[in-house]
Order: sequence, then structure tokens, then C-alpha cells
Amino acid sequence: MSVTGLIGRKLGMTTHYDDDGSVEPLTAVELGPCVVTQVKTMARDGYEAVQLGFMIDENINKPQSGHLIRSGGKYRYLREVNAEDLSSVEVGQEIKLNVFEVGQKIKVIGISKGKGFSGTVKRYNFKGGPKTHGQSDRHRAPGSIGAGSSPGRVWKGTRMAGHQGVDRVTTRGLKIIKVDNEQNVLFVRGSIPGPVNGIVIVEKQT
Repeated sequence: MSVTGLIGRKLGMTTHYDDDGSVEPLTAVELGPCVVTQVKTMARDGYEAVQLGFMIDENINKPQSGHLIRSGGKYRYLREVNAEDLSSVEVGQEIKLNVFEVGQKIKVIGISKGKGFSGTVKRYNFKGGPKTHGQSDRHRAPGSIGAGSSPGRVWKGTRMAGHQGVDRVTTRGLKIIKVDNEQNVLFVRGSIPGPVNGIVIVEKQT
């Protein structure tokens, strides 16, 4: 199969025991089946990619429904992945978990967990202010954020308190330990970004 990735859903973590008694932490991912909803070509779109649909959802709006009518279904999540050869991919084609195999190296793309509004100590590991010499309310304060006269403003990118998490994160170098084709579940060694039930993209890593 020429498609290099699939859309999945993080199910959570478990433990795997090898024959020699060693223990490995695994993350279970419900991967596919995905349906090809659009094939993007260099001539028409300026780049090559395959758009996949994941998870049936009848409650989508009319523009989205019209876009998906050629694929024969309605899907909640649409994502684009690369393809090695577009000639073997067509709209409406179903792609299952068997594009991956045990021992293969992959990368997983997901949205990290949201932490809400966080201070600089938690967000950027700031040391904080002194706990002695009369300091009573500066323990977790950020300190100076810039000079007054010059430049007289705060530089862009200054690390300050703010919303933490909900970022696009890519974890590379993960290894597939087990593939359950009947349940469409992939078991990956290590952790992947996002909360339980979070949507992820699993791609082959070259």
C-alpha cells in the first residue's frame, strides 16, 4: 500500500511482558479503518497527498457532506497523509491496519493535553525568586520582562504566563510491538501525545 499513514484514536496505556520477563509500557491506538475521501495531485492542487476520513458521523453539515459524497460515507475527522504512489489510490478505497507491521518504526502526531493558564514556573521551568531577604510574594514570579527606556517595550517571544498545552506534537522513533488486525488496534512502545480518545496520525518513519 502506498499510503504512509492512518488516522487513529488513542485508547490508553497498558503493560507488555516479554518471554524473558522484561516489561514494556505500551500505548494502544485504534487505527482505522480509514477511507480515501480525496486524492490531491500536483497538476490540480500543487502538491501530492491523500485525504483520509475516520469515524462515521451522520451529523455533518451540507458542504462537508457534499465533499464526501464521492467516498460513499460521512466522516467526523479528515486528515491528509503522504503517499508513495498515487496511481494505486482511489476515492472510496478503504485502508486498514495491515499497512503497518510489527517492529516497524513510526512517528505519531497528536494534540498535547491542555494544562490551562499556567505560570512561568510550571510552563517554562523558571527558578522563581529568592525565598529570603524580605521576599514574601515573589517565589513564583517571572521577574523582569524587559528594560524601561530601551527598548521600552516587551520583546516578542518573551516567556511569560499563559495557556499551556493543546499544541501539535510529533513523537518520533516509536516502535510497533503488536498489531491486532481483528480489533484494529496498534500497540506502540512508549507514550504518544494527547489525552485518551484523542485523535492522532500514525505515519511510517523512514
